[in-house]
Amino acid sequence: MIEFKDWKELDIRIGEIKEAKDHPNADKLLILKVDVGKEIQLVAGIKKNYSKKELIGKKIVVFTNLEPAVLRGVKSEGMLLAAVKDDKVVILVPEEDIANGARIE
Repeated sequence: MIEFKDWKELDIRIGEIKEAKDHPNADKLLILKVDVGKEIQLVAGIKKNYSKKELIGKKIVVFTNLEPAVLRGVKSEGMLLAAVKDDKVVILVPEEDIANGARIE
């Protein structure tokens, strides 16, 4: 259990995927450039479930104030949110179009 004040510290925003490319050192990872009001880079294990082409322009939900991590030599500056069950991964998307950088509250 976390307290409400802890939830309020999470910075979760709407982002738009502007670029998707293969990770040079990992078969299951993609490198994404995402506009969340500013451009950030994410490394995501979604290659098995999504093609690079279908990701471009997709609005997603991004945890933006997660401490950056280096995944197989590439820096990731946040995390896209997705539902996962067994081998199925489904990216969370807004129901309606909303501006990049809109905060989830």
